Amino acid sequence: MTYLLYDLLLCLSALVLVPYYLLRGLRYGKTRRGIRERLGSYDEGFVEKLRGRTVIWIHAVSVGETRAATPLLRVLRERYPDAVLLLSHVTETGREVALKVDEADYCIFFPFDLSWVVRRVLRRIRPAVVVLVETEIWPNFIRAAHEQGIPVILVNGRISDRSLPRYRMAGKLLHPVLAGVTTFCMQTALDARRIHLLGAVPGQIIVTGNLKFDMPEPQLSLASREELAGRFRLPADSLVWVAGSTHPGEEKLITEVYRQLLANHPKLFLIMVPRRPERIRQVREELTKLQMRTILRTTIETEEISPQAGDILLVDTLGEMLTFYAMADIVFVGGSLVPVGGHNILEASLLSKPVLFGPHMQNFKEIAGLTRKAQGGLLVADRDDLYHQVRLLIENPAERYRLGGNGYNLLQQNRGATERTVAEIGRHLRR
Repeated sequence: MTYLLYDLLLCLSALVLVPYYLLRGLRYGKTRRGIRERLGSYDEGFVEKLRGRTVIWIHAVSVGETRAATPLLRVLRERYPDAVLLLSHVTETGREVALKVDEADYCIFFPFDLSWVVRRVLRRIRPAVVVLVETEIWPNFIRAAHEQGIPVILVNGRISDRSLPRYRMAGKLLHPVLAGVTTFCMQTALDARRIHLLGAVPGQIIVTGNLKFDMPEPQLSLASREELAGRFRLPADSLVWVAGSTHPGEEKLITEVYRQLLANHPKLFLIMVPRRPERIRQVREELTKLQMRTILRTTIETEEISPQAGDILLVDTLGEMLTFYAMADIVFVGGSLVPVGGHNILEASLLSKPVLFGPHMQNFKEIAGLTRKAQGGLLVADRDDLYHQVRLLIENPAERYRLGGNGYNLLQQNRGATERTVAEIGRHLRR
């Protein structure tokens, strides 16, 4: 009865969500395919190619989860070269990033969690194992996989401060759903305790660590940094501040700080990377009202426009965050000065960059705490604190190098989650 009610609620929600999904999909030109795949309809050629193959299905809902899954995909490809690595998403942005992951054989949209849809999809794809990245709990999908004898492994699992009360509201209704998951590979002991509190039994739970610590190191050097600065036509001798993954409310604040800093540091140059590219027009209009000249990343090469001192380079593409971090002298990671929950600060540490972040880091609580403890980054409380901390780093190159080096060392010391996770996946593939 519970699952029937859940199906009915989803059908009612679809009356609103499907038109919304169609409108969003129009931005990316993938609407028809996305809806079709989410209803479980695939080209016969695609299904035929999966027959008789060992299919490892990895589901990463969006961009952040896809990046977290990348080291996992690399090791799975090395260990199981003959397997099909199928990567699925819910968002168009996640899919766009996934298409650049060489190790993935196919990318599809995850089916709507309607019982008849997910049963049909699992019967057609017949995965040997399903891997859900982070806390992706889809009741009908998990139930159907369990009924068909397909192991479901949740990896890089976490239960944030914000999501725990929501899950607890479900009470015992969540227990049969969690029982359908074969193994919970949780990031920390705290996450393990929380998933147990929600109803998972101890025998299902292991602590494997955080996959984000296992990001592969990009092949970049000082020469590469200079080449990149030339490629994007940055003003000569610029000191580059990159504000990555920004959200509404942060762009205006960061720009005001930037303008204030320019008065005494005219060589400072800001590169801003909004979290969602579809917001670029809105962000640009907001910054224009602040009387700041913005240059779009896409126009630099197509129209050969060169940024000038005091401009802002506004990034309207996906999948280039590490490229811009590589050019940075200072990095601020957004979603943290507004109550979003933060984003991955380890990408900056991977490149030995000093990283700043705001107080709203509940989705990355452990990483933020470890980074501060290792003195690999700085917490900024508000707009004024951001101004003072950025100014401190502008005027103290040695402090920039110290923070960046500490962050890099922290990342190296915490590697290993991928190997532990792959070992658990392999245990179910050998059955």
